[in-house]
Amino acid sequence: MPLHRTLIVSLAACVLLAGSAHAQYVGPTAGPAAPSSVAAILKNPVDDQAVVLRGHLLRKVGNEKYTFSDGTAEIRVDIDDKVFMNRKIDAKTRVEIRGEVEKDFMESPEIDVDVLTVVP
Repeated sequence: MPLHRTLIVSLAACVLLAGSAHAQYVGPTAGPAAPSSVAAILKNPVDDQAVVLRGHLLRKVGNEKYTFSDGTAEIRVDIDDKVFMNRKIDAKTRVEIRGEVEKDFMESPEIDVDVLTVVP
């Protein structure tokens, strides 16, 4: 095999081996536990932190804005109309919300809801 071809094959092998040696896990990692209550979120709001909460939507307070309570405290939630999917939900309906904490500078935290599920 000519020298330049040997060098190319050797270089390709090194690149392949180096790539596999630097593989990285990109799945979920163990970090701080997600807050388990509205009171915990309000005590230490972390922007973009994923949350799953169960409780009730108490009232509509604006365009796609509602007050949610899990019994520990109340927080404003933002729920797009498409997330509601034309379901009839009132203050007596128990729901699970999945979303992220939104904490903007100088504003009270709220939850941007991605999934709304009616639970028994």
